[in-house]
Amino acid sequence: MCMRARLSLSIPILCALVLLTGTLCAAPTATAPHLTVQLVVPPAQIYPGQRFTAGLYFKLDPGWHVYWINAGDSGEPPSIKWTLAPAITADAIQFPAPKRLPLGPLMDYGYENEVLFPIPMRVAANFKPSGPNVILAARVNWLVCREVCIPGKAQLSVDRPALAKAPTVDTQIAADAQLLEKFRDTLPQPLPPQDAARFRTSGKGFELTVLTGHPEKSAVFFPFEQNVLANAAPQPVTELKNGVQLTLTKDENLHAAPNQLHALLVLGDGRAYEIRATPGALASTSLVPSSSGMLRIVLLAFVGGIILNLMPCVFPVLFIKGLALVQSSSEERHKLRLHGLVYTLGILASFWLVVGVLLVLRGAGHNFGWGFQFQSPTFDALIAMLLFFLGLSLAGQFEIGLTLTSAGSGLAAKQGYTGSFFTGVLAVIVATPCTAPFMGAAIGYALSNSALVSFAVFTALALGLAAPYLLLAFNPAWTRLLPRPGAWMEILKQATSIPIFATVIWLIWVYSQTAGLNALVDLLIAFLLLAVAGWILGRWPAKIPATVAAALVLLLAVALPLAAVRRVEAQPKSAAAGVTGTQWEPFTPELVAKYRSEGRPVFVDFTASWCLSCQVNERVVLNRPDVQERLKTSGVALVRADWTRHDEVIAQTLASLGRDGVPTYALYPADPQAPPILLPEVLTQGIVFNALDQIKPGPTRARAGL
Repeated sequence: MCMRARLSLSIPILCALVLLTGTLCAAPTATAPHLTVQLVVPPAQIYPGQRFTAGLYFKLDPGWHVYWINAGDSGEPPSIKWTLAPAITADAIQFPAPKRLPLGPLMDYGYENEVLFPIPMRVAANFKPSGPNVILAARVNWLVCREVCIPGKAQLSVDRPALAKAPTVDTQIAADAQLLEKFRDTLPQPLPPQDAARFRTSGKGFELTVLTGHPEKSAVFFPFEQNVLANAAPQPVTELKNGVQLTLTKDENLHAAPNQLHALLVLGDGRAYEIRATPGALASTSLVPSSSGMLRIVLLAFVGGIILNLMPCVFPVLFIKGLALVQSSSEERHKLRLHGLVYTLGILASFWLVVGVLLVLRGAGHNFGWGFQFQSPTFDALIAMLLFFLGLSLAGQFEIGLTLTSAGSGLAAKQGYTGSFFTGVLAVIVATPCTAPFMGAAIGYALSNSALVSFAVFTALALGLAAPYLLLAFNPAWTRLLPRPGAWMEILKQATSIPIFATVIWLIWVYSQTAGLNALVDLLIAFLLLAVAGWILGRWPAKIPATVAAALVLLLAVALPLAAVRRVEAQPKSAAAGVTGTQWEPFTPELVAKYRSEGRPVFVDFTASWCLSCQVNERVVLNRPDVQERLKTSGVALVRADWTRHDEVIAQTLASLGRDGVPTYALYPADPQAPPILLPEVLTQGIVFNALDQIKPGPTRARAGL
């Protein structure tokens, strides 16, 4: 066969081109379509006890290539079968460091232009010549590829004078010796010391650390075994003070972590090491990633943080903060700026806490993504009650000031700064279910890289979220444009409760999706108790008995939904979450693989009830009649991965796609070997239609050893 069976490539006509390949004549060189192959044997004589290195040299036409020992997604490496005298033996063919050869969505490993494969040879001490010359003959097979692949074969041989004993002076064929010398440094070397390579398993694949003794700005990983890595996936590089760290994506068919990663590591200066990395960690200090994409990812995270302010989850909190700025416009400029800095600190601290928790969980082998806290009905209930109680105060039922949300000009300085800090915390809490545009790739990149990269990306995201208010607080011209305080501010404060209550309605719906309708009754009763507590505080303000009574009512309000949550969490997961609609099937990796094996593409909607962006995309785009009709006529299987409650399988699948949150939309082509097409987080009709145009249902497209 001229291709791997696992690729199911059906172009047998190309295999017939074997009739056009190299001649079977006994010569050291053969010319075949798109290449010349030569058997290189430097010694001028063959004698007992001799050791030497022969070689198989390929000279290729521009754009054509032959393959490494692991050809990648397709192809076959060259092979050689010797016909030698009994006392002469040849070791296995050796493979120099290859290159990554992308072609469409696939990735091959091989060589272009020219390459020499060394072959160690030995002549036994009891070698006795049977004639004046000895013949070294070999049958060589190869596969040479560009857009198409052509298998080839040739019978090559050289003859050398045979001596009964070693000569006084060894002589060599100059041309052959020069060829071997030219390619001498292309062979990989063992990595000293042997224990300087370690890897750890992550949801996406592997994080490989290799210590070479000095910083390495770039590296490429070539696995010796097939079906270990996704060959075409990027290999982000992090420069270390004494080596390099790579983030590798595992093959979708790899279900168990390997005991070792046997691979060739090619560094930026051409050095190549054969490594056998074992599970574990190495002590090293990470520097900034050398990948040029790092700056781009940080910039995307910053822009995503700015856009996050406009998301329906965050805008009410920002609106309250703007109201607080209006109230504080008469304060001294340095105090306004300090409030802006404290607000930013609250956002930064919250982001750092969340990413720290995620990294700890990842290190412990768990897979959680951005917004994971909204998978907890306990968290949903507490945040809903907090915002509801805050809304009651803003609406005028009682007065607690704006210490949770603003600078508070009438409050003591300490209380005001505390309020600014916790407003930043609150903004982050309600922001996490809204994955704004540009954020999905940035978050996935951050959580699949080192801790330093993760904190850098999340810091950029936090600064983007804080930027609008921070700029307003620092710009004197803008603060002078704010209106003077007056009676209108009380009306505006009460109006602010409207978006707060709207957010509460959404949180109630999220809670009902995670905890069920029975638990929802307990939450609604808790809201009633919160209203009673607010009435007590408003009717008897600053009275100690009233404050104690209100506190007891508040405790009872909090206890009710928490007790309901404990009952829900004791139930099977399926009791609280499901897939809505009749066209969408519940996600499993096996279901996706089944449809693709049948030649049918699959559209997977990774969603969650607590993700507002997901719900907007579903109602505005995916549920449109014309989009539904196009999905139906395209023959695409519709699968929904509901991540409302934590699901480890969905988390691992998201990680394999380079994402750590929802919404994520993946269109899997019918060809099981083709990588999925990832759609943006914000959908439009045109985006969906363009993605569907890129895939074709039915039989897989043929490709021979590319």
